Amino acid sequence: MLDVERIRTDFPILSRQVHGKPLVFLDSAASSQKPLPVLEAMETAYRTCYANVHRGVYTLSEEATCSYEEARDKVASFINARAREEIIFTRNTTESINLVAYTWGRTHIGPGDRILLTEMEHHSNIVPWQLLAQEKGAELVYLPITDDGLLDVDRLDDLLDDRVKLVAFTMMSNVLGTITPVKEIVQKAHQAGAVTLVDGAQGVPHMPVDVQDLGCDFLAFSGHKMCGPSGIGVLYGREELLEEMPPFLGGGDMIRRVEWDRSTWNDLPWKFEAGTPAIVEGIGLGAAVDYLTEIGMEAIAAHEQEVVAYAMERLSALPGLKIVGPPAEHRGGVIAFTFRNIHPHDLAHLLDMEGVAVRAGHHCAQPLHRRLGLVATTRASFYLYNTKEEADRLAEALEHVARIVGK
Repeated sequence: MLDVERIRTDFPILSRQVHGKPLVFLDSAASSQKPLPVLEAMETAYRTCYANVHRGVYTLSEEATCSYEEARDKVASFINARAREEIIFTRNTTESINLVAYTWGRTHIGPGDRILLTEMEHHSNIVPWQLLAQEKGAELVYLPITDDGLLDVDRLDDLLDDRVKLVAFTMMSNVLGTITPVKEIVQKAHQAGAVTLVDGAQGVPHMPVDVQDLGCDFLAFSGHKMCGPSGIGVLYGREELLEEMPPFLGGGDMIRRVEWDRSTWNDLPWKFEAGTPAIVEGIGLGAAVDYLTEIGMEAIAAHEQEVVAYAMERLSALPGLKIVGPPAEHRGGVIAFTFRNIHPHDLAHLLDMEGVAVRAGHHCAQPLHRRLGLVATTRASFYLYNTKEEADRLAEALEHVARIVGK
């Protein structure tokens, strides 16, 4: 069990008020708040040892390089990668997926090939593959969801034929909250000869992840959703795949030798990290990994499941409120819903007046919303610092909105 009250003291922003009311932050699926150890690590780096990394031979540069590369080791351990060379630093999940699309995809996808996605994907795991398919004459196919918001895994055997070269899917839906059976999908994809990419943006921050156990070929996730800073993301890739892939961006640090007419590439992971990286952001990500590791990912996952189950029970009792997605036992810390006839943007604004911060819109998942017959939803998302009392605050704020609107 988490000591949530102690954890909350690590997050200064949670003590502020909004419109004269204590803040209830329920938008961690978009971006999480940052604890003091992360803020302090980044401030210390800027104050005491900031310099460009990798090429300097003076003390500040060597210290910054050590801290930055230590963060890579921490990330590798966090997801149990076989080697630090399998951890590529990017800007975010979106860039990680695009890296694979532009390098592995352009090399291995051709006319008539298929890329298998799912109906619950974020735009970041749809649009890069659309661009690739249009360029290469390939085809996108989608694994459907059931009416209760689960992946229809039984359809995999029908869709996985020898034309499918890649299976790219989310670890957890940012709308439905659905936790997908990653290991099962990866195994079936590999049996069909396909490579796998897992969008871990909503999964890695909230549950234990072991890439060797899952067997996935690529895993993408973002620092800003896991108590770290924005501007730093991760692509995990199996070393043998990364070795054969061409570079993503050209420039400094990703090269070994440059001639007038040709260049040779640096070793992994730096082959994919052109230019000055997000140095302090990387250090901040390392501090976030330390913070989550000390608390324990199993404990975080259990806490979120308990809070979400309580919140779903509480919200389901409100007249006119409809939750989309599966039961609590099949979801992570996300609850998207509609409420009476109130547009989600209006509802989010009215909730903000009560100090409750939620997301409204299509959540970068327009095709999924169309599949659900909806234009938009309101989304409350929970993390390690949220409480059952905050779920009560959300429910009470919704009741207040209902009285005001009278619909």
